[in-house]
Amino acid sequence: MKIAFTGIELPAGKAKYNDEKVAALVEKHKAKKITPYTVEFMRDAFEEADTIIIPKDKILDLIVVDMEKIEQLLAHTENEKDKPLLLRCQKGLESEIPLCDLGLNDEEAFFIKSLSPLTLKPVVQVEGEIDEDEAIAKALEKSNTIFFYTAGDKEVRAWPVKKGSDMITCAGKIHTDLARGFIKGDVINFDEYMKYHNFNDAKAKGAVKVVERDHVITDGDIIEIRFNV
Repeated sequence: MKIAFTGIELPAGKAKYNDEKVAALVEKHKAKKITPYTVEFMRDAFEEADTIIIPKDKILDLIVVDMEKIEQLLAHTENEKDKPLLLRCQKGLESEIPLCDLGLNDEEAFFIKSLSPLTLKPVVQVEGEIDEDEAIAKALEKSNTIFFYTAGDKEVRAWPVKKGSDMITCAGKIHTDLARGFIKGDVINFDEYMKYHNFNDAKAKGAVKVVERDHVITDGDIIEIRFNV
C-alpha cells in the first residue's frame, strides 16, 4: 500500500507494520522467516497513492482539486443521466465530504474514477500527530483491508485482502496455482489457533473448519489451502 501524507510528521519511505498477531505467531513457531506487512509513505504524492492521510483542517486542499474536475465535466457533459451523480458529488464536496465517504456504489465509483479524483481514494482525516503504526492502522481500516495469515516454523506471513474476500481470492493471493487447483480450504481464527500447538494439532482436535471456495474469511484467519495442479 502506498500512503500519501501531508501536514503531519511521518518519515517518507518504506515502513513495516508492527502487527501483534505476526509477532505472536513468530514467537509460537520460532519461524525462520518473517514476512510482515509493509507500506510506503510518500509526502504529497496524492496521485500515486492508494490511501491519503491528511489533517482535517487541510481537507480542502484535496476537495478543491476534485471540485474543479466535477464542475468541468458538469459544464461539458451532454449525457443527462450522468448529471444527478455529478451533482450529488458536487454537493458532497461543497460540504467538505470526500468522495470516498459519499456511499457511491460500484457502478457510480467506476464512473467517477474516470476523472481521477483524489478523494475517491480512502482519505483518512486526522487531528494532531500520529505515529507510523497508527497511520498504517487507520489506512487499513479506511480502505477496508484485513489480514489473513499463513504460519509455521518455516515462515509466518501476513496477507492483506479486502474485507469480504473469499477463500479462492486468498488462495490466489498466495499463489495462482493454489487458486487454479483449489480443492478445499482449512481455516481457523487467530485467537482459537493460539490455544493449540500448531495447525495439525488444531486439525486433530476438530478446531479447524474445512471450507469451500466461496467461504468469506474474517480478519485474523489463519489458512491452509488443499490443491492439486
